[in-house]
Amino acid sequence: MNRLLQGMRVVEGSAFVAVPLAGMTLAQMGAEVIRFDRLEGGLDAGRWPLAPSGQSLFWAGLNKGKKSVAVDLRSEEGRELVTRIITAPGKDAGLFLTNLRVRGWMDYETLSARRKDLIMATLLGDRQGRPQVDYTVNPAIGIPHMTGPEDHAEPVASALPAWDLIAGNMLVSAMLGAERHRLRTGKGQEVVMSLKDAAAATLGHLGMIGDATLNKAERGKAGNALYGAYGGDFLCACGRRVMVVGLTSRQWAGLVDVTGTEAEMRALAKRTGRDLRDEGARWDLRHEITEILRPWFAARRVDAFAGLFDQKGLTWSVFRTTKEAVTQDPDFGEANPVFSMLDQPGLGRFAVPGHPAEFGSHARIKPVAAPRLGEHTEEVLGDVARLSDTEIARLFDTGVVQSPRYTSKSAA
Repeated sequence: MNRLLQGMRVVEGSAFVAVPLAGMTLAQMGAEVIRFDRLEGGLDAGRWPLAPSGQSLFWAGLNKGKKSVAVDLRSEEGRELVTRIITAPGKDAGLFLTNLRVRGWMDYETLSARRKDLIMATLLGDRQGRPQVDYTVNPAIGIPHMTGPEDHAEPVASALPAWDLIAGNMLVSAMLGAERHRLRTGKGQEVVMSLKDAAAATLGHLGMIGDATLNKAERGKAGNALYGAYGGDFLCACGRRVMVVGLTSRQWAGLVDVTGTEAEMRALAKRTGRDLRDEGARWDLRHEITEILRPWFAARRVDAFAGLFDQKGLTWSVFRTTKEAVTQDPDFGEANPVFSMLDQPGLGRFAVPGHPAEFGSHARIKPVAAPRLGEHTEEVLGDVARLSDTEIARLFDTGVVQSPRYTSKSAA
């Protein structure tokens, strides 16, 4: 975190990717983010991938730097505690992020009655409020029919939850926009968006809706080719595979120059009547271009040309597994100031990212590990909900709240 948002307090009630990502991003910019969960943990407390201990690396990754409160959300007293935490006083407080909205309790109408300037940002599945996740939104909007090898008839879903990631960062900007409006006017508001709308809007921004509306041909699969320009993958003599890109004129000219294929490319342009300086022409002729380049790569090992490619400023990369990337690429370790090595109890020691942006006004701060479930319950009840020590002790004793350091008498 970098303290840019120091003093801001955000309360988060969430599960899965988008909203936890939004809260974590605000935390890594210095906001105090308080996450509340059920006594048994959130819906995603055990989601894969898991550490060898069985603890969730997923949960730990998306909740870095937050405070954790464990509450019996089935009880009236537990729900009242959460309401007090969300609506607690403070000029930079009263900010609530959720994708678990509950009408009649955890909704804007009910909560804003307790704090008029409340800002509540809610992520829905779709705009009708129906449940959706990235893995249902993606097939609904057509992307899997564009993904995969050209000769593969079936849709191919993505391993990356892209719409969750985009929606999470949209929530960050929406929350900061609403908070700026409150600073200028004193007025809070409800901000509502849906995961499906985030995906549909992104398609529109990329020109895909216009393409589907105005053009007769359906955009199909292109394998690893770069749509609309030139980019292709090649198997090298060492058995490794590389991706090379000729999107811009400079990238294309550099690729042709380094591979010594100028004559073949000129002949292709003359034969087809197409100008290969045009990226659309390179897309249309991608198969012919690939066949010209393929022998060059097939005859060489990656380590024989890697230095030359970097020296010439080509845009390229080696295909790696995630394990290979983490162990071989210095950008995934402490050589990159984004990362720090953390030894996390129950998980192990590995590189953990902070916020990727570098702000000129604030020094980069090392990332903070995710909390244990309920780790900050006592602190938040005292400092935020303003309960006395006696009241807090009673809540622990009756099992309304929990902490790793406190065992209720009823549990004992």
